[in-house]
Amino acid sequence: MEQVKKLSFLQKWWICIRPFSLPASTMPVIFGTVLAVVYGGYELKPLFFVMAFVGMVILHGGANILSDIFDYKKGLDTIPSPVSGGVVRGLITIREAWVASLSMFSVGTILGLILVYYTGLWLLVIGIVGLFIGTFYTTETKLSWKYHGLGDLAVFLNFGILGSLGAYYVQSSQLSWVPVIWAIPMSTLVIAILHANNWRDISSDKSGHIFTIASLLGDKMSLRYYGFLIYGPFVMVVLMILVPHLLFPKLAAMPYTFLVTILSLPLAFRLWRKALNRKNPKNPLDFIALDGATAQLNLAFGALCTIALLIQELIQYLK
Repeated sequence: MEQVKKLSFLQKWWICIRPFSLPASTMPVIFGTVLAVVYGGYELKPLFFVMAFVGMVILHGGANILSDIFDYKKGLDTIPSPVSGGVVRGLITIREAWVASLSMFSVGTILGLILVYYTGLWLLVIGIVGLFIGTFYTTETKLSWKYHGLGDLAVFLNFGILGSLGAYYVQSSQLSWVPVIWAIPMSTLVIAILHANNWRDISSDKSGHIFTIASLLGDKMSLRYYGFLIYGPFVMVVLMILVPHLLFPKLAAMPYTFLVTILSLPLAFRLWRKALNRKNPKNPLDFIALDGATAQLNLAFGALCTIALLIQELIQYLK
C-alpha cells in the first residue's frame, strides 16, 4: 500500500482507465477521420475530431473501469498484473469506480449528443449501439457480452468498426461502407488484444462459469485462433488491394500504399514466439502481459494504415 500512497491523483486514475488499451478505440477514430478527408474529399473539422477522440477515450476508460468492477466482484480479478485496473490493485474502491464509470459515460454521451446536433441523426444510432455494447460488455445480467462468448464481437464492433464509421460520419455527415470494410484488419487486431487476455485467464474464467471464446476453444485452439488474429490482418490488406482490381472493379480498392503495414509484421512474429513459448516463457511476463504487447501491434498497424492514406494523398498531390 506504500506504493499506492506515492501515486498522485492523476497517476492513480490514469492506471484505472488502463491506458495501454486506449489505442484500440482511438486508432479507428483517427483512421476514420483521415479517411473522410483523404478518400472522401471532405473538409477537416478539427474541433469535431477532438470531441470525437476525447469522447472515445472517456467512454473507453469508463467501460474499462466498469469491466474491472464486475470482474472483481465475480472473483475473476484478484491478483494484480502489469495490465490490471485500479480496483484489483486497491487504488480505488468499488464505490469510487462506480462514480467514475457513470460520470465518464455521462460526459462521453454529452459530447456525442453535441456532435449529433451538428452532424446528423445517424451518429446517434451509431452512438446508441456503441453505448449499449459498452454498458453491457460486463454486467451481472444475461445481456453480458463478455461472459457469454460475445466479447470478441463486442470489441470488434465498438473499438473498430463503429469507431471508424462514426469518425467518418462526424467529418462528412454521410454513411459509407468504406470506413467499415477498410477498418476490418485493425478491428481484428483489437480482438487479438482481448483474446490474449482471455486466453491467459481460461482457468479462472472456467471456475467462475465465464464463457469466452478462449475458454470454449481451449489452449491449443486458442493458439491457432491467436495466430489468425495477428497474421490475418496482413492477408486482409493484400486481399482488399487485389480483389477489387481482379474481380470486382466497382468496389473501392485499398490503395497500394497500405502495403506499408507490412512494416509491423516483425511485431507479429515477436508476439507469435511469445505465444508459442507460453508454457516456458523466456520472460515470466511474456504470456501474462501478452494482451498489452498485442496492443502495441494494434497501435503500430493502425498508425501505418493512417500513414498509408496520407502517403496516397501525397502521391495524388504530386501528380
